[in-house]
Amino acid sequence: MKKPHKSEIREKNSQIILDAAEHEFSAHGYRGTSVQMIADRSGLPKANLHYYYKSKSALYGAVLDRILVLWNTGLVDLKAEDDPREVLEKFIRLKVYLSCTRPMGSKLFATEIISGAPYLSDYIRSDMRNFIEDKVKIIDQWIQQKKILAVDPLNLIFLIWASTQHYADFNTQVLILMNKEKYEERDIKLIADNLVQIILRGCGLIPEK
Repeated sequence: MKKPHKSEIREKNSQIILDAAEHEFSAHGYRGTSVQMIADRSGLPKANLHYYYKSKSALYGAVLDRILVLWNTGLVDLKAEDDPREVLEKFIRLKVYLSCTRPMGSKLFATEIISGAPYLSDYIRSDMRNFIEDKVKIIDQWIQQKKILAVDPLNLIFLIWASTQHYADFNTQVLILMNKEKYEERDIKLIADNLVQIILRGCGLIPEK
């Protein structure tokens, strides 16, 4: 049997550490989380964590970066020639899926922002702002091309963020009101179907049945 390559082992351990860190930072906040707590949850020695991430701050940054990369997947390759209905529906469904299956990441991000974005403020002012401004220009082109109604592009993005992340940040309340212990596959589909209908129709688009 072929032995795992060193790079494969490194990637596997890195993801185990990030998963554990995401859970601990979300549950206890940055200040309330220690590297030892993350090591205990990951099942790896504390020394291993320091091998992959030199400090708690570096680990926290890596967790936030992974969350943002996942969230932005649906917008990275956005182009003016794309079909808005297809792109927006795909993005909404992705965000709902991530919110329902990885709520800790959304809660951690929300806590960071509510705290005044001490770690992410520079990123939001630079890279994130540039990224979103680029997407706003593309949505503006859709409007000019009469592909969608004249909605405010930035507020459209805010609406998608807020409506999808609600199911992560407030999952305790949502699940109690739904009389559920956790989201099931059919729940995720129903949530996504409803948001797709509401948001796309607000843009003058007819969702696929």
